[in-house]
Parts: sequence; C-alpha cells; structure tokens
Amino acid sequence: MERKTCFFIGSRYTTESIRKQLLKVVEKHIVEFGVTSFMVGDYGRFDHIVQSVLREIKERYTNIELYLLAPYVFIKNTETPRGFDGTFYPEGLEKTPYRLAIIQANRYMVKTSDYLIAYPGHGNSRDIVEFAQRREKKGLIKVTLV
Repeated sequence: MERKTCFFIGSRYTTESIRKQLLKVVEKHIVEFGVTSFMVGDYGRFDHIVQSVLREIKERYTNIELYLLAPYVFIKNTETPRGFDGTFYPEGLEKTPYRLAIIQANRYMVKTSDYLIAYPGHGNSRDIVEFAQRREKKGLIKVTLV
C-alpha cells in the first residue's frame, strides 16, 4: 500500500476556533484520501493546535503516523512530542542559514507531500501556500484551506 503524506502550514496567530474544522478536515484526509502519515512543525499557535488535533485523531485511527518537522535538528535537541512517532529533518538543510531553515523545510515538505492542509496568514505561511497552489495546478499536491 502506497504511503500518503500530509503536511500542515498555518499562521502562528491562529486561534483555537479552528480546532473543530481541523478535526473534520484531518479525518476526511484519512477516510477519503487514504492519508496515513502526517507531518507538522512546532513553531507557532497553528502547529500546536494541529499537534493536539492529531493526537486526538490517532486515538481513533491508530494506523496513522505522526511526525514533527524539525528544521533545526543540528542546532538544538528536538524531542518527539507525546503521541508522535518521531521527528523528521529534511535532507539538505545542513548548510541552510538558521533564519531560512523553516522556510526551506516548509518548501521541502510541499515538494514531497501528497496533501497540504493550510490556514495561511501573512508572510511565510502565505508564500508557502501560494507555492503549493502552483504545484497543485500541475497535479503535484492537493491543497485544502481551512
């Protein structure tokens, strides 16, 4: 069975009000799209809400895998969050300047994931979503906005 992956990107200023919608969207990706692997960062409010949603969903769908995107693995020790299966450090970031690591890690994930669930704000999250939407037009990824 082919492993399908989903990445998340969103505004660090996201409020808890999107939690219920995120639960529905994640469950749809599992049930309808066959996603079995989810990847999320750890650098803002959106990421923390997603982590909580994924832990809850994993209680019902024990076959899914949850991974933390760790763009700074060589700079600081990144621990695997409770309920997650591990951390992931994208190839090629070793020589990326610290201030660009998250941007490059996010672009890597958009290039290698089958699905993106996004709640974009301004700045990097908006830029990454626009990059993903250009890739979606080529049939390379499926983007869901919440």
